[in-house]
Amino acid sequence: MSASELDDLMASVDSPLIVVTTSAEGERAGCLVGFHSQASIDPGHYCFWLLKANHTYRVALRSDHFAVHFPTTADSELARFFGSRSGSETDKFAGLDLTVTEDGVPLLTALPNRLIVERITMLDDGGDHVCLTARVDSVEIAGGFTALRPSQLGDLTPGHNAEERAIRP
Repeated sequence: MSASELDDLMASVDSPLIVVTTSAEGERAGCLVGFHSQASIDPGHYCFWLLKANHTYRVALRSDHFAVHFPTTADSELARFFGSRSGSETDKFAGLDLTVTEDGVPLLTALPNRLIVERITMLDDGGDHVCLTARVDSVEIAGGFTALRPSQLGDLTPGHNAEERAIRP
């Protein structure tokens, strides 16, 4: 199996995208995420995978609370913004309308369909991403929506490439 074969198969699946936000010690972070899934029904758990090269990953190492935002097809520019810029070089939240949870997690007003979650564990299996498993604390939904998918952001250049991770397997 080659990486391109896996890429081809996953492109056909075209899973929805999410924007994950968090903060630690006053430092905010957020990124576009393609790997995620509900992990338990009762109790409600959700998993998402963060690229080790991302600023959000470094903040997540010190965070216990996160927001998982579900962008719609109308939110492609905001998703592109969170996916194409590095939080280590720019404040992704500057100028955005947001609220902050009592745990300090930034909630993007423009993305009202979201989960508020608390970390259970983080698994590093040696790949370029880590899996964060979280307990769902609350669900906020503004109504039915059509999820944004990678095929709708096909020309996105990520803020970091997987090869930029600080720790190699």
